[in-house]
Amino acid sequence: MADFAQEQLLDFAPGDELAGFRLHRFEVYNWGTFNERVWTLAPRGENALLTGDIGSGKSTLVDALTTLLVPQQRIRYNKAAGAGAGERSLRSYVLGHYKAERGEPGLAARSVALRDANTYSVILSHFFNEGYGQHVTLAQIFWMRGAQGQPARLYVVADRPLTIAEDFAGFGTDINNLRKQLRKQPHLELHDTFPPYGSSFRRRFGIGTPQALDLFNQTVSMKSVGNLTDFVRDHMLEPFPVEARIQALIGHFDDLDRAHQAVLDAKARIDVLRPLIADADRYDERLANREVLRDCREALQPWFASLKSCLLRRRLEQLEGERERTSMRVDRLEERRHVLRNQRDEINRDISENGGDRLAGR
Repeated sequence: MADFAQEQLLDFAPGDELAGFRLHRFEVYNWGTFNERVWTLAPRGENALLTGDIGSGKSTLVDALTTLLVPQQRIRYNKAAGAGAGERSLRSYVLGHYKAERGEPGLAARSVALRDANTYSVILSHFFNEGYGQHVTLAQIFWMRGAQGQPARLYVVADRPLTIAEDFAGFGTDINNLRKQLRKQPHLELHDTFPPYGSSFRRRFGIGTPQALDLFNQTVSMKSVGNLTDFVRDHMLEPFPVEARIQALIGHFDDLDRAHQAVLDAKARIDVLRPLIADADRYDERLANREVLRDCREALQPWFASLKSCLLRRRLEQLEGERERTSMRVDRLEERRHVLRNQRDEINRDISENGGDRLAGR
């Protein structure tokens, strides 16, 4: 057990005490009562204890850090001080509301601000992963577009250390100049809405889903924990709509049952149609066979004609050979007749010369 406790999580880091991304530096400018200059906390990855009198700004700083990590619609400001909903807002932090004063009797109290709508505010957190030597800086810039309404904002995610004094100053009075100035910087992303900004920094931190940040938002200002089961159910588990889920399951079952019945009906119809399909297949097969036989029958006449032509050609060749042989025989017989005729004439001449005529006269 002791050997396991001494084993380090990262073998390439000197220790595991500062493993993972940790808050290295936190800065605010014109946020709440932190006015006109950059205010800095530098825990450098260590644990930090924030103390102070009531109203000294502890909850203001906690709300600034929450604003960097949690979507606006999920934040309840000044929760750490036990304030009710609506007591503080993003607008009050940007303008620096610090007290309420009454005017004429019977009128509602009016908030007094440290700043007007011509200023801007910045909150910034620099996180550092000592094990991997990685930096991530998150920042948000706020400004008022008019005397009323909520502030506009610009979201920044950078893979290097940033500071308010060096990177978010010296641009004049037009926020567009600051936007252009930031776009020129390397390893820096600008976003106009929270969802892509949140996805970007969650990917860098290795946070798979926003649920972890929801838990952070719910517990960052918690004063005490009562029943642990209720705490887990209320803060760590997402709401589960049981009735809606049951109705959805019933509806899904009904859909599956109707689909199953439709499949059974289709199978029954296929079984009924199967003999007809078999007859149609046999008909198509015999029809195709008939066409083949018809083609064969139509091909018989030229086939027999070709055979007859071959036989006649062979017969003509045979007759031509017999004619040549007969002609040669006739020639030989003609020569033989000529030879015999000459012999006959010679015999007759010899008879005549030897007194054959006298014998013939007697």
